[in-house]
Order: sequence, then C-alpha cells, then structure tokens
Amino acid sequence: MSPSSNVSRRTLTAAAGAAALAAAGGLGARPAHAADGGPTATDPAATDSTATDPTATDSTAPDPAAAPEADQTPTQFRGMWLTTVFNRDWPSRPGLPAETQRQELLALLDTAVDHRLNAVILQVRSTADALWPSPYEPWAAVLTGVQGRDPGWDPLDFAVREAHARDLELHAWFNPYRIATQPDPAQLVPDHPARQHPDWVVPYAGSLFYNPGLPEVRRFVQDAILDAVARYDVDGVHFDDYFYPYPVAGEVFDDDDAYRSHGGDFPDRAAWRRDNVDQLVRETAARIAELNRSPSTGSGRPRRPARFGISPFGVWRERSTDPLGSDTHGGLTSYDDLCADSRGWVRNGWLDYIAPQLYWSIGFAACDYAELAPWWAQVVRGTDTLLHLGEALYKAGDPDQSAPWQDPAELSRHLTLTQDLPEVRGNIFFTAGDVAGDPIGAMRQVVTDHYQTRVRPPH
Repeated sequence: MSPSSNVSRRTLTAAAGAAALAAAGGLGARPAHAADGGPTATDPAATDSTATDPTATDSTAPDPAAAPEADQTPTQFRGMWLTTVFNRDWPSRPGLPAETQRQELLALLDTAVDHRLNAVILQVRSTADALWPSPYEPWAAVLTGVQGRDPGWDPLDFAVREAHARDLELHAWFNPYRIATQPDPAQLVPDHPARQHPDWVVPYAGSLFYNPGLPEVRRFVQDAILDAVARYDVDGVHFDDYFYPYPVAGEVFDDDDAYRSHGGDFPDRAAWRRDNVDQLVRETAARIAELNRSPSTGSGRPRRPARFGISPFGVWRERSTDPLGSDTHGGLTSYDDLCADSRGWVRNGWLDYIAPQLYWSIGFAACDYAELAPWWAQVVRGTDTLLHLGEALYKAGDPDQSAPWQDPAELSRHLTLTQDLPEVRGNIFFTAGDVAGDPIGAMRQVVTDHYQTRVRPPH
C-alpha cells in the first residue's frame, strides 16, 4: 500500500509509472507496500531476483458459490489492496465512461468474493486528490484523465455499498503526504491546496510532498482524510508505508525551515521527523475514535466503527543496530530511513491493526519471511493490535524474481508457516489485479490450501 528493492509492493507495468514511483521513494512503489508499484533501488528485495522459468499448477479454482457462514471461528482477515495510482488496478485507464468504471470495480469486488476474501483496501487518496467529492482536495485524475474534473458519480459511496452487499469490508486507503509523482506544482489544478500553500510543499526526487514537520500540514491532511470517514460507512482507515519518502541517493529532503521552527526540543532531525509521524498517527487514531462515537455517517446511515491500520515497510530495525530489531540484513529500515516507528505505534496502542509488508520469500538471506513473521508476532503479543501480514502476490511468476517466486506454492507456504503463530490474524495480498490475473496460480493455491470456506474478519 509501501510496502525491498521492489518499490514496496509491486512491479509497475509501465516504465513511466515505475520511474515516477522510484522517484517518489517507493503502495500504497515502495521499496516495500510497493502498494503502488514495483522494485526500487532502495528495496532489499530487489536483490531477490534470479529469474527462472515459471511452472504453473492446475489448482482447483475457487468456488464463487461459497456463502459466508454466520459464526465462523476462528476469524481471519483476508484482504487485497485495490490500487488506483497510475490506474494500476482500477480504473483500467482514465476517461472511461462512468458505467464502465462501475462494472470494472464490481468485477474486482466479485473477484474478492470468488477467492473467499473478506476485505478490500481501496486506494481513495493516492496523490492529494480524492475518489469522493471532497471539500478539501480535487477529484483524482485517474477517473477522468483531468485532475479536478467531476466524474459524474461517487466512487467511494458506490464501493462501500457494493462491498457491503457482498459481505466484504471496505477499508479506505490514504497516502498522507504524497502530492504528485511529478515535480511541477503548475501541473496541479489552480485551486489545489499545494498551490495555495506553496510553503507546505517539499520537492524531492522528481515528486512533490507535503512537509510532515508543519503542524498546519498535519491538521490539513487529517481533515482531508477524515472527511471520508465522517461521510461514508468505511470499515477502516488505512495508511501504507509512505510517510517521509524513501531515500534516493544524492537527494535531500529540504525541511530546514520547519526543523528550525519546530525541532528545537529534539536531539537530532531524525528524532524530530519520527515524532512528526508519531503525531500524525496518534492524532488520527484519536479522531477516528471520536468519529466512531457518532451514531451515523454524514448521510444518516448507521455507522460501523472504523478501524485504523497501517501497512509499514516490513523491517522496523535490524538487530545489528538495535537488540529489539529483526535478524535481517537488507539495510533499509522504517525507523531509520523512513522515520516511521512502526513498532512504537503498536506498543503505544495507537493502531487497531498493523499489516507489515513482508514481500520476501521464505529463506531469502537478507530479509527472510520466516524470520520476520515471528518477529512481528512478538511485537503485537500482549497488545490489542491485530497482525495481518502483507503478501507479495505481485512477485509470483514475475520472471525477474528468484526461483521461490516461480513456484505457485510459495505464498501458500507463508500461510502454512504462520499457522503456528496465533498472533497472525490474517493476510493482505498486493494487489487486486494480481488476485484476478494470477498468472501461475499462486492465489488459487492459497485458496485451495487455506480458504476452503469464507470467514469473517476479526474485530
């Protein structure tokens, strides 16, 4: 959603998209929740890439007729990230008629049901824009091809209603600080907040970001996000791994003025930046809790409590740096490189769930899935935060990936391994398009081995 040498969760199909994501530092592109795209030079998983010929298996296809059961125990979160940035999953291209876009979205929701999933994490704000009529930010260009142009319908409202009609949860996925994957503010619509407040903007590596170090930016970002939570019956608020951008060699994130104004009480800039992200997470959690106390949405419908979750880069810190860290050797960490203290958010009780992007194979030397899954289980142990593991379905069958990813059973082995970890309460697959496409049957293998019936997500 973040997401490892893979721009956090995935490989973008278009070279331009991949370049833009790499420039942006990475969904929800990440050197990890490549939630947006594919490999980046900063992603340790990029080295996990000796190509071999994929071998498909004739797995039993999911049974679309399998109905949800009323009291399944145990519960399990089974989700997929539905990416909109660069039109990766949906809409298939900008400017399609509204009815065509609706039918494409329905097909992806039906794909979730067919694979016995129970949650869809829909990217509704990927670049400081919106898939709903927001009073804060313009309509997203992925809909019409023109930022700010009204598509003539409300995609978020439609997605929530149709997901619930299928007994699916709909989690709204937001990228807090990314403004654009190009460097020119003049390409934004004239009334865009970034053009109205140029002092809020930091250009970095060919992209534009809001400055997390400004209190007014944090407040605005929360207002823009929580507008959707107040007005729609979403089941969750979801952030991916993009806070401060992924580091790019030779580039400097210029927040000198903000640091001079607000960083005086901190030992160094890194500690100040981590506190900026902590404040965003803590304040967003508190405001969601406040909204959950309201009995209805802005439209008057009864409200389901919205849960708050984040899918950070899969490595918090490494044991060579911190005895609390994981026994990994990729070099990149969320704490030190992205200023995101993902372990701290759990231990402080700010999240309902955490979904680290574990986009590596079992046995991968730098970042072994079999090391990281138990490490994260230990992090959530004794807390009220649920653990859902982010899975790199996008790598399955990719000829640029190593031999384990050519085996349709690799992801199924992930779920088998974590059956002995009671803290692991589910999995999320990147992305919806890969669930539908499934070139070597890796997702079909997961369904056959682990998802024999539909179950309800844990709360």
